[in-house]
Amino acid sequence: MSRAPRLHPDGKTRCPWPGDDPLYVAYHDTEWGVPEYDDRALYEKLILDGFQAGLSWITILRKRDNFRKAFDDFQPEKIARYTDKKVHALMNDAGIVRNKAKIDGTILSAKSYLDIMEKGPGFSKLLWDFMGGKPKVNNFKTSASVPASTPLSIQISKELSSRGFKFVGPTIVYAFMQATGMVNDHLVDCHCHATCSKLQRKPRLKTK
Repeated sequence: MSRAPRLHPDGKTRCPWPGDDPLYVAYHDTEWGVPEYDDRALYEKLILDGFQAGLSWITILRKRDNFRKAFDDFQPEKIARYTDKKVHALMNDAGIVRNKAKIDGTILSAKSYLDIMEKGPGFSKLLWDFMGGKPKVNNFKTSASVPASTPLSIQISKELSSRGFKFVGPTIVYAFMQATGMVNDHLVDCHCHATCSKLQRKPRLKTK
């Protein structure tokens, strides 16, 4: 696959990685690189990126609805209380990636998430404080220039690991940062680069 931006039949130039798959193109255009500040949504994406390890993201994307159904819409409060019986049921669910280490890791990560939410600082704040609250906009011209990990993803990886999260290596964390708009890694000629650059908003303050 070409590593340069591609002009699509609809007249829009995109990053090369979604190819012509309609599901992948829609994900590229509407989700990837859009800043996400919702705590639960960030947890879901981190878990799915962990399940992606060793696979392609499109594989996970095609199974995402199945994952959401199997994992109670990724509600950490429910996942943290999963029993051996539930794990066994997940291991028999053909709609998801059946990997016991990753399923167990999802439960441990849910417990770590709840700890951060209850004792501070909150999951979204913990992550976005590494970015000073706003995305880092990169200006890569080809996907060959895009790193697999960065010193910052290594730093976040260490922080998450120290708090008990699983499957949060620097490469997984960097893919997560790209997907959730912590970094804007759309190639400069991709039509989404400018769009996502305009979304450097700070999170709304939540009232208790």
